[in-house]
Amino acid sequence: MTSGAGTATRRETRVLVVDDDPEIRALIQDLLTDEGFRVEAADNADAALTKLREHPADVVLLDVTMPSMSGLDLMSEIRKHSEVPIIFVSGKGAETDKVLGLRMGADDYVTKPFSAAELIARIHSVLRRAHRAPTGEQKLDFGQLEIDLQTREVVLRGDVVETTAKEFDLLVFLAQAPRRVFSREQILKNVWDSSANWQDAATVTEHVRRIRKKIEDNPDEPRWLRTVRGVGYRFEP
Repeated sequence: MTSGAGTATRRETRVLVVDDDPEIRALIQDLLTDEGFRVEAADNADAALTKLREHPADVVLLDVTMPSMSGLDLMSEIRKHSEVPIIFVSGKGAETDKVLGLRMGADDYVTKPFSAAELIARIHSVLRRAHRAPTGEQKLDFGQLEIDLQTREVVLRGDVVETTAKEFDLLVFLAQAPRRVFSREQILKNVWDSSANWQDAATVTEHVRRIRKKIEDNPDEPRWLRTVRGVGYRFEP
């Protein structure tokens, strides 16, 4: 637990916990309340959507397996109207489950059982990424591709490309150091404020795939985001 100015800031942070297991809901709610977050809970998709309409959250913790509507389907509904950071908290820990969740738009994926320290660290990490302000130069101009750090817009041949917060941060990180090769571990540290001890490095692979799908003419033969086999990724200006 913390106190002082840091706690005052976190008390303004709203977290919505969506899980059909009352014990898990209560455990997470008590844990985050003790940490200074303002926490609401829902046991199904309809209740979660209603709460989000009435009181927009800063981050959503979402179970994957729920009755009536799965967490994946609920996230798809949320993403129609909001880019609120979403962390899956699930008992399904296979890599395929994690990749599917990330591919569909989740910001992070925590496997049950989890430690209190891990969950809190993941929440702070996605919140930092969501509120990260651009510094230094305000626009990266590569001819057909422009990245505006002030408006957080990616423009390809005059058309705005919709990106999530993480996709934008990852693209900016690579584009600010053209041709420099970064490993997935370096990218996790600098873009996710994380490491392979906390987060699967496949997160980086999946986000690169999603960016390529949006900005590359042929994602299988990328022009901008190149793979350096056995090492990592680089941005080609």
